Amino acid sequence: MSSVVLFTIICLTLIALIAAVILYFVAQKFKVFEDPRIDEIQEILPAANCGGCGFAGCRNFAEALVKAETFEGLNCPIGGSSVMGDAAKILGKEAPVVEPLVAVLLCNGTPEYRPRTSLYNGVNECRISHALYIGESDCSYGCLGNGDCVTACTFNAIYMDRTTGLPVIIDEKCVACGACVKACPRNIIELRKKAKKDRKIYVACSNCDKGGPARRACKVACIACSKCFKVCEFDAIKIENNLAYIDANKCTFCRKCVPECPTNSILELNFPPRKPRVELHAEIVNG
Repeated sequence: MSSVVLFTIICLTLIALIAAVILYFVAQKFKVFEDPRIDEIQEILPAANCGGCGFAGCRNFAEALVKAETFEGLNCPIGGSSVMGDAAKILGKEAPVVEPLVAVLLCNGTPEYRPRTSLYNGVNECRISHALYIGESDCSYGCLGNGDCVTACTFNAIYMDRTTGLPVIIDEKCVACGACVKACPRNIIELRKKAKKDRKIYVACSNCDKGGPARRACKVACIACSKCFKVCEFDAIKIENNLAYIDANKCTFCRKCVPECPTNSILELNFPPRKPRVELHAEIVNG
C-alpha cells in the first residue's frame, strides 16, 4: 500500500513540474513588454476617464502618447497645455499649443420665443423623445429640454434652467470633454474656442428650415438673410443649409454682425455695454 501512495505522489510531482515548465515557456513566448513610461504618464493625467481625449480612459491615452511619434491630434482637455507639456518632457517630445475649448448651446428657443404647440408624455430623455417626434414646439431642431447633457456631464458644469427650459453651461467648470456633445441627439451643443473673459459671439440657432417657417416656429431663429455675412470683414461667417455660422477661430469680436441680425439670433456674451450711437448733423452756414 505504501508503495502505491509513494508512486502516486511521484507521478503528481512530475506532472506538476512538467506543467510548470510548459507554463514558463508559454509565458516567455507570449509575454507582452509594457513601457514603464506609460505609468509615468498616467500618474500626471487627471484620472477623470472622461473620454474627452478620444480614448476609453487615461490609461489608454497614456499608451497612445508613449506610442505616438508626435503629439499632433492628441490632447487632454482637462489637463490642458500644462499636463501635455509635462508628458512631452517625460517622452522627450514637443507638445503643440492647443487652444482651450468650452461647450456652447446653439439654441435660444425659450418659451417666450418658441411657444409650446404640443405636450410630450413619455420617457424623460432627449434621445427617446427625439426618436418619437419633433418636440413640444414647431421647431424640430431646438433643445428638447430633458437634460441628457446634464446627466452626461460628470463635472457638474451643466444644469437645466427651469424658467427657460434650456441647459446652462458653466464656463468655469466646463473642461470640454465633449460628453454633452455626444449626448445631445439634436447636435446643438458644440465645443468652441474659449476666449479671454469667456467672451462669445455665435449664432444661437440650429434651425435649417427656410426663413418663413423658421421664424414662425421661433422668433429668434436665424432666417439666413445674409446681413451678418455682408458686414463681416474677416470671412468668419458662412451661410449653409439656411443657417448662419460664425467660425470662432476667425472671429475677431468686432461685433458688427450682432446689431445687423433682424431676429437677434446672434448672441454676444460677457462684453462691456455698447456705447450709444451719436449722430452728427452737419450744419450749413450760409455766408
